Amino acid sequence: MWTGAISFGLVSVPVRLYSAVNRKSVRFNQLSAKTGARIQQKRVDPTTGDEVAYEDIVKGYEIAPDRYVVIEPGELEALDPTKTRTIDIEDFVEASEIDPIFYDHPYYLAPGAGGAKPYRLLLEAMRETDKVGIARVVIRSKENLVAIRPAGDVLEMSTMLFADEVIDPDRLDDLPDPDDVKTTAKELQIAKQLVDSLAGPFEPGKYHDTYREEVMSLIERKAAGEEIAVQPAAAEEPTEVPDLMSALQASLDAVKARSGGTGKSDRASRTTKKAPTRRPAAKKPRAKTGAKR
Repeated sequence: MWTGAISFGLVSVPVRLYSAVNRKSVRFNQLSAKTGARIQQKRVDPTTGDEVAYEDIVKGYEIAPDRYVVIEPGELEALDPTKTRTIDIEDFVEASEIDPIFYDHPYYLAPGAGGAKPYRLLLEAMRETDKVGIARVVIRSKENLVAIRPAGDVLEMSTMLFADEVIDPDRLDDLPDPDDVKTTAKELQIAKQLVDSLAGPFEPGKYHDTYREEVMSLIERKAAGEEIAVQPAAAEEPTEVPDLMSALQASLDAVKARSGGTGKSDRASRTTKKAPTRRPAAKKPRAKTGAKR
């Protein structure tokens, strides 16, 4: 979907960019309940009721209720960042210093023509130093802040949020003051035991979007002509909040009962085959696997 080069210092690494995800969201179209025809959305001027042609539409930024600053296309184009074919690394930082909340959309970077050796050199240097490259790149006329990090035998690139796009948690009204909430040593000890009893290797394949699977099953059954009987949803009854200490102890006892008294869950006790922390990446992503160049 993009070709260019990673630039750090005077070194240039030719690369090709691939999207690293294939979203599985179920998308619906709006249909007329009477005719079954797909609904068309029109751009209408509410003051006249007339449909507005696309070429007659301009961009406006609302500065007050019903007051807009109109921006002409040429004015925005003049502000477009200079289109380059380089991912300019500005800094190398410790991987542990980046809060995951800053990561946005993931991509893979594969070596371009003649770039296999410098690509491998950069990958190994970043892996050995446990560093992440912070860079800027222009994609589709938009400048992006990105993080480049090694993952197996491939470089990953994630677009990042800017600092002013991340909400400071201090703005949350419901956060209690740490000085107002005290925990006991016994509560902390049992909580840690409960965490340890449920600990295990991260296995991405074991987690499924069960809602999406159920929606697709419903669609397939209805497409096959099956009548679906909808059961009325049961009213939720308020549940009593149990005593914290009792809840912790009961949870820990339940885990021990499932694991035969060892205090380790099934997944934590499996040591014969440890799953990787992330999906293994192919050494050379190919377009035929579904990635878009």
